[in-house]
Amino acid sequence: MVRQGLGDHWDCLFANDFDGKKGLAYQANWGTGGELAVCDIANIEASDLPDVADLCWGSFPCQDLSLAGRGKGLHGERSGTFHTFWQIVQDLQSHGRGPRIVAVENVCGAISSRGGEDFDRICRTFAEAGYRYGALVINADHFVPQSRPRLFVIGVRNDIAISDDLISPEALAPFHNAPLRRAADRLSPEVRDKMVWWNLPSAARRPLDFADIIETRPKGVEWHTPEETRGLLDKMSPVHIAKVKAAKRAGRRVVGTIYKRTRRLPDGTKVQRAEVRFDDVAGCLRTPSGGSSRQIIMVVDGRRVRSRLISPRETARLMGLPDSYRLPSNYNDAYHLTGDGVVAPVVRHIAEHLFEPLLIESVAIAEEKRPDARRAGQ
Repeated sequence: MVRQGLGDHWDCLFANDFDGKKGLAYQANWGTGGELAVCDIANIEASDLPDVADLCWGSFPCQDLSLAGRGKGLHGERSGTFHTFWQIVQDLQSHGRGPRIVAVENVCGAISSRGGEDFDRICRTFAEAGYRYGALVINADHFVPQSRPRLFVIGVRNDIAISDDLISPEALAPFHNAPLRRAADRLSPEVRDKMVWWNLPSAARRPLDFADIIETRPKGVEWHTPEETRGLLDKMSPVHIAKVKAAKRAGRRVVGTIYKRTRRLPDGTKVQRAEVRFDDVAGCLRTPSGGSSRQIIMVVDGRRVRSRLISPRETARLMGLPDSYRLPSNYNDAYHLTGDGVVAPVVRHIAEHLFEPLLIESVAIAEEKRPDARRAGQ
């Protein structure tokens, strides 16, 4: 999905994932050009990567950093893959092939994980490796109808010129939120000295709301029976029942999403609740490790209330993928692919307003510094 967001004018030199099913999906969309290695990243060596990359992107597992994780952070087996990824970057550097730009992406829990130690470790890694870096918190709901805030830390090699237009003297909304600013203030002086505040424009108005991406005749899912829909309503708290009642009075079709969550009552009893939102935005897609993580659609049209699981194609649309994007035929495989991905329009926004200007400007500055260029100018 990062490749989708970057666009056709970027060439992918190397790609890696350990999941064979994701590898098949990658090849279904991008062909079998030989750049994909389906294996554990621990088995990748710098010699496997060709040339000098303009951009090296790493989306490493989030489980140990997320709010639902067990607090192991970058010491965890899965999120600790960050260190394995960075070892490859360092090996490339030692051979004179350090990437010009390195970007890592993860959940916003990485900012506060282990009291901020993991964010400090990520920033320190960039600084000690010779990269000026900055962090962004971008919610995908600026671009697609899905609430999906993510942390992006983007570093630029020290010898690459950075235009003043691309940085701000201080944090700016909407991509530098309060938790990120507080985390930056806690960094040690030598690490903070290498940090910049990337200056990206706000996104244009989101072109679609959640109701706009709903399939009329969904493939891969069936509408619930009236009894199943009633079962969902019975699991709602009075507040969420009130939301449904308001939707019935709206005088138009209203589309929302439901997640099942375990809540604790005042007496300490745990109950499963169905929680609905009708704010034109879907909840954050997650991988379908259990039934409760599958997002449910509720359509309210006057007195009629219907429900069903979200379809694979609808999840792809929530990730900003075109309908031509090929998905696995199995429902869980497709949901796992999209729920684990990066929203393509977010990548395009970063590429258009940061990656590409950085690279174009660095080439122009390098050309100006060439002795023969100065003589020609004189």
